[in-house]
Amino acid sequence: MEITLVIDQYVGNDGKVNNGTTMTALRFAQKLKEHGHKVKVVTATPNDDENIYVVPKLTIPLFQWIMDAQGMSFAKVDKKTIEEAFKGSDIVHFLMPFRLQKKGKEIADKMGIATTAAFHVQPENITYTIGLGKVKPLNKLIYTIFRNGFFNKFNHIHCPSNMIKNELIKNKYKGNLHVISNGVEEGFEKRDVSKPDKYKDKIIVLMIGRYSKEKRQDLIIKAIANSKYKDKIVLILCGRGPWQRGLEKLAKKYGVEVEFKFCQKDELIDVINYSDIYVHASDIEIEAISCMEAFTCGLPPIISDSKLSATNQFALTEHNLFKKGDYKDLTKKIEFFIENPDIKKELSDKYIEYAKQFQLDYCVRELEKVFEQAIKEKKEELKEKIKQQ
Repeated sequence: MEITLVIDQYVGNDGKVNNGTTMTALRFAQKLKEHGHKVKVVTATPNDDENIYVVPKLTIPLFQWIMDAQGMSFAKVDKKTIEEAFKGSDIVHFLMPFRLQKKGKEIADKMGIATTAAFHVQPENITYTIGLGKVKPLNKLIYTIFRNGFFNKFNHIHCPSNMIKNELIKNKYKGNLHVISNGVEEGFEKRDVSKPDKYKDKIIVLMIGRYSKEKRQDLIIKAIANSKYKDKIVLILCGRGPWQRGLEKLAKKYGVEVEFKFCQKDELIDVINYSDIYVHASDIEIEAISCMEAFTCGLPPIISDSKLSATNQFALTEHNLFKKGDYKDLTKKIEFFIENPDIKKELSDKYIEYAKQFQLDYCVRELEKVFEQAIKEKKEELKEKIKQQ
């Protein structure tokens, strides 16, 4: 197949991967190429890959500072570039629901090319950023705008989790909703990695994710501050984002030792392997690849039971869940793993086995089946039009 991916941001403004959707696009593109497909990408933030078609970046007055702080970019529409990218494509897959994708869908339809879409952006990802995450009518409105303005124009939508599929059903999205994990890249595995000398005698609690309010790193800081093991714990927060200064102030206020760092893949695998406990505290999450990467390496997670986070589907026992927003309950779960190393070891082995179903190669092959179905339907549709002429 000749597949074109359309995504505003293929890499961060600094040339690095800085969010889950970008990471998913990069990994899917690479794996599709390995499977023998030709992959093209339309984006405003190119890397050194082949077949990248670059459109201009979009500046958003008044809100651009928020986008810059989040490390996010949006794209302008460049019809000529889009048409050039789409030529020869068997299918176009859209990973966002914004201006570039809306125009791209119109162009693909006119060119008679099959199309599919993926739902990677929860409305709450937007509203939490502007401090309105708990305003339910606003979140519902954004679901409606996404639905009427974009997603209901597709017969096939990729949903990374059952949770988001159910949210789309609840919000009256049409089409076939395909639940396929974004998958875990090869290389994430259990390794014998020594802790850095400065942390030799410390208990390392880890969370990986953007520094944004919906990710709730603040809960982990408060939970550690509330623990009798506070002085023995160091919290490592891997990521980047606009909330770092706020989290630094909170850590200082509670006297919690925190290391903020951004890791590329190889270093991240090492960090996971020398950490003792993984916490995923997010209130909002379509699918947390970072949590999957952690338990693939045998690090049992402690996950928020938030109804708007799909991550809690990965909880194998009650010890792997804590009550949403309840730092005291999180303290109990952290202390349980500290005090019960045998149970933690048993869970580590179970998670390594459990993780096999989320291997990236398998997930991409499932997405390929969706592409093939969409292409078949488009061919039948075009044949029917010719008959009617």
